[in-house]
Amino acid sequence: MYERLLVAVDHSKTTERVLAAARELASLSKGEVWVLHLREGEVLPRAGVLISESSDDAQAQVDAAVAELTRAGIKAYGEVRNTLSGHAAREIIDDAKGHDVGAIVMGSKGKGDLAGLLLGSTAHKVIHLADRPVLVVR
Repeated sequence: MYERLLVAVDHSKTTERVLAAARELASLSKGEVWVLHLREGEVLPRAGVLISESSDDAQAQVDAAVAELTRAGIKAYGEVRNTLSGHAAREIIDDAKGHDVGAIVMGSKGKGDLAGLLLGSTAHKVIHLADRPVLVVR
């Protein structure tokens, strides 16, 4: 099946379901999982880049996800990075290629344009940019 997965997590309600789906997929193939959390920031004139989420909160979430997957017998790695708002989809795609994953697993917040109302704007962009399967969990 999929020997390597990239799991994009955020602080949304779907994160638990995203991790459960990744755990099930990885268990089928004894695969590895890369957990990625992107801290999105806005560029503000004279203030620089403003990120509303603390790096400690983001790292704690990723560490908890990696620990959960590890307890399930899955080899898991985690990373937190900063990115500019609107660039998350490209970062997810680049990581998927960099880790040579077979599939991307992510949630959907359900915000954004018309397609984004159904999928979420980042999930919508990832689906259209990806050259590999994307599992969107709602």
